[in-house]
Amino acid sequence: MYLTDYHTHTMLSPDGSVPLSEMADAAVAAGLNELCITDHCDLLELYGEPVDHYDWPPALKQYAQTAPRYAGKLTIRLGLEFGMAHLNPELSRTILDQPELDFVLGSIHNLRPEKGGTDFYYVEYPDPAACYAALDDYFASMAQLAVTDFYDVLSHIIYPLRYMDHPISLDRYHDDLDGIFRAAAERGRGIEINTWRGRTLKEWLPVLRRFKACGGEIVTIGSDAHTTDGVGKGCLEACGLLAEAGFRYLATYEKRKPVFHTL
Repeated sequence: MYLTDYHTHTMLSPDGSVPLSEMADAAVAAGLNELCITDHCDLLELYGEPVDHYDWPPALKQYAQTAPRYAGKLTIRLGLEFGMAHLNPELSRTILDQPELDFVLGSIHNLRPEKGGTDFYYVEYPDPAACYAALDDYFASMAQLAVTDFYDVLSHIIYPLRYMDHPISLDRYHDDLDGIFRAAAERGRGIEINTWRGRTLKEWLPVLRRFKACGGEIVTIGSDAHTTDGVGKGCLEACGLLAEAGFRYLATYEKRKPVFHTL
């Protein structure tokens, strides 16, 4: 089986501390065939301050210095986790205009600017009503992102649930998810199984089945690792979930084009 991790972070992410070489060593040790580094670029800071650029040179330098050293052992792709790209289309087009770029995860990490723009990690969830208010905002933003060209795969669809200690159901969002998934599928885009370093797996099965029912075909798998000990965690199990949901292929990317691997 072709094993991949398509959501990882290095020291170039604000919440990362490890160079690409160490992440690559961990990927080899985990038995991965392919690793995509997807350092953060968010158009809103943690508390809603707008961002007006992305510093590409360090990312390009790190990739150029590291990837060739693993030829024959590990395929390394250059990706980006791009947050809230729909908020500034002109800037987003500029940031993504990089010939070296292989892959773009489209993420929603923040409340909408009119709601304060806070990252969902820092939002308070004292009761289910607060959770659902946050999810209302989250899926509204994702619907806006889904109809743009600023992503290849929609990242961690169930992201805010990580931080909620209340029993929350996504049943009320079936129509929202169907709209998002159809928009992505119609544009030849996909979604990811984000294992959250092996902590979220079974939760993805209903999401995958819904995406497939909406015409979705492209799915990548990522651990969301920010340190070496998380690289590849849950990725093998995610392949099993993908097959259980009726998919025949796992996707990787090269120069923004999907490549399909039989499960």
